[in-house]
Amino acid sequence: MAIPQGQPSIDEVKASVDAALDTLQSSLRGLNHQIWSNPELGYQEYKAHDTICDFLEKQGFDVTRHAYGLDTSFEVTSGSGGRLINFNAEYDALPAIGHACGHNLITTSSVAAFLALSAILKQYGIPGRTQLLGTPAEENGGGKAKLIDEGAYKGVDISLMAHAGPKKLFPGVAEEGIGGVLMNARKEIHCEFTGKSAHAGGNPWEGVNALDALVTSYNNVAVLRQQLQPDERVHCAFLDTPKVANVIPSYTKAYWQVRSPTLKGLNKLMVRVRNCIEAGALATGCEVKIVEDQLYTDIKINDTLCDRYQSHMARYSRSVLKSHDKVMTGSSDIGNVSYILPTLHTMFGIPAADGSFPHHPTFASAAGTDDAHEEAVVVGKSLALIGWEMLTDNKLYEKTKTQWEISIRE
Repeated sequence: MAIPQGQPSIDEVKASVDAALDTLQSSLRGLNHQIWSNPELGYQEYKAHDTICDFLEKQGFDVTRHAYGLDTSFEVTSGSGGRLINFNAEYDALPAIGHACGHNLITTSSVAAFLALSAILKQYGIPGRTQLLGTPAEENGGGKAKLIDEGAYKGVDISLMAHAGPKKLFPGVAEEGIGGVLMNARKEIHCEFTGKSAHAGGNPWEGVNALDALVTSYNNVAVLRQQLQPDERVHCAFLDTPKVANVIPSYTKAYWQVRSPTLKGLNKLMVRVRNCIEAGALATGCEVKIVEDQLYTDIKINDTLCDRYQSHMARYSRSVLKSHDKVMTGSSDIGNVSYILPTLHTMFGIPAADGSFPHHPTFASAAGTDDAHEEAVVVGKSLALIGWEMLTDNKLYEKTKTQWEISIRE
């Protein structure tokens, strides 16, 4: 790739990135360990929020705590003029199994990237800005969607982040990471069934059974599963059900997660699942209240950003697949960001036990190791180099933006 006249070579920039983070290795490891050791659920990440903000302030940055109306979000920016590069830090955990999705490593890589890009912008006096955004509640809560609504990404030109996974992310893929991974669009359906109570032994015919409505709707979806596309998913949790058996229940409550590889496919599947729920109410004579919530879109893959990630990871002797056409059937609210600006959401491999995968208890242990930390820092360096290119190479940026504009019209 041609180097714009008067700018340092990418090898010189890489050396500066390495030097900027060399003196922070111990403190970055401490930050990572603190988050991993104190797992907190979405919108309850108070320790993580304070730990990260304290760390950044010790590095001399002015941090906006509780940013954009969210108690556990934060924002810090550096640089001046030019385009704005965003890095996203996730730090929520899962109930009972802690950081089994490795969000402590997402924070580590994004903090490292922000620190490195901030340092080299200052060192070389290049116009450009970078933003580190604390994005709570990715697992369940849609923190990024709320931040979008509150204007957190306004003015951002490129968004970058990376998610850890096992080195064997897909069958037959032996690379140490993947630049672009397709993920499902997802939305929730919350439903409440209302019937009429009666004595289950004395006069059951006078009752209208809300449990029957819930179970019937569940069975309707179970029948529907045979007709789902291979990468589509429907999950359900019963939230409020009867506690005794001798009363016809008048109320039940549940919520569903519906997933499909594309937003268009999700919208079609949502109609079918909703029909199954409404049919349960109709069959039993109950009323049903349905609320749709927490849309996570699919991720718009950007070929140029994936290519640059692959190239920079190779500089650190990591073999990375540029992208993969197999859908990883999980979902993330970074998809919502990818619909409003060019976005990179990579997957990087860490050592993990055979069969370990995000959301499995063994992955929490893998995410806390020194080896996993080392990989997260390498990824952060690579993200910083992408940020540098997006700020300094106008042709490369315009190519990235054009690809994104085409992708959202598809």
